[in-house]
Amino acid sequence: MNATFPPGLHLRAALASSAPAAGGPLDPAFAPLVDAPLVDAPLADAPGDAVRRLLPALSAGAEALDRDGAFPAAELALLGAAGLLAAPLPATAGGAGLGTDPGTAVELAEVLRLVGRANLSLGRLYEGHVNTLRLVHRHGDAAQRRAAAADARAGLLFAVWNTDDAGGLHLEPLPDGRFRLRGRKILCSGAGFAERGLVTARLPGAPERQMLLLPLTPGERADLAAWTPTGMRASATGAMDFTGLEIGPECLIGGAGDYVREPDFSAGAWRFAAVHLGGIEALVEALRAHLRRTGRGEDPHQLARLGLATIAAGTARLWVEQAARLAEGLPAGTTPERAVAGVQLARLAVERAALDALELAQRSIGLGAFMRPNPAERIARDLATYLRQPMPDHVLAQAARHALAAPEAMGDLW
Repeated sequence: MNATFPPGLHLRAALASSAPAAGGPLDPAFAPLVDAPLVDAPLADAPGDAVRRLLPALSAGAEALDRDGAFPAAELALLGAAGLLAAPLPATAGGAGLGTDPGTAVELAEVLRLVGRANLSLGRLYEGHVNTLRLVHRHGDAAQRRAAAADARAGLLFAVWNTDDAGGLHLEPLPDGRFRLRGRKILCSGAGFAERGLVTARLPGAPERQMLLLPLTPGERADLAAWTPTGMRASATGAMDFTGLEIGPECLIGGAGDYVREPDFSAGAWRFAAVHLGGIEALVEALRAHLRRTGRGEDPHQLARLGLATIAAGTARLWVEQAARLAEGLPAGTTPERAVAGVQLARLAVERAALDALELAQRSIGLGAFMRPNPAERIARDLATYLRQPMPDHVLAQAARHALAAPEAMGDLW
């Protein structure tokens, strides 16, 4: 790992140091944020509008961040200064209820889509931050919710890490009522940078795993050496070794098995699909810019490919927005099983749209789509890497099985 940042991202320092990372001076429109307080400010307007204003700055450094060991610290600081790190907190806790209060899922979908459009690595990190706060505020007790809210308002980055290595992560009770951890998590985005990590671990004799929210020190316990993908290089994804870490009972969130409780667990897949959607839109935008720049836009074959790519992006957006509504139980009366099946189909529809957009953009741009520094080259690598989510065939079969057994007409299922 080649960079660290102090607790709370230290907004002034991260913003002031963002110019070299972006290859030039900080956009003047965001210079006032350098003097922002080191606390996540309340949102002055709608979260989507806040992200739209930040898009030029959030995307400016994406090319420079496309390297091993990179991390979008300045971009996360911008999100914090705009109030977006605290936005997932319920309104009663000083946030905007983004993704936690009823009726906010479609608004969260817009925010995730826009952040993903700016930089897919940033989108993955922000989605994990949102998901962690959502889990704590759904399953934590009052004291845990208050502590998490204070940390989020202070600009701390949260992450959720569920994937075990072969040995798994274990929670060993100690005589004084505390616990000692043994084992590692892998594929942890934000490893070595997140300051609060939500993980799952096994207690002796427990059939299901227990959620823990761990306080972390940036730069410690992380190993990014094995993260050598073609894309998503700026997501700081690696292993976290928690062996020897001692924690108190206040770190245990909810009960055993709560993390995988349905429908919340499976229906939450729409959130990463929303980030994928942002990547699709960025790729189609890069294709359009290429056609304009090269004067090839009037070629009928190029127009056809751009049209098909635009259809793919629009189709993905419709699926994501429907999935967000289903995950909230809208329309009224949606059963948990139907919500899960609908979100599963949406996830795969977005994957199909992304693969179509990748093929169309690369065919249209040609060899240039595989050459740096063409933006399409980086976006395509990031998107193709991020699309690799667990068990797509199982997910498709499960959703199809629900459709097969449902008594309603096919057109009335979702």
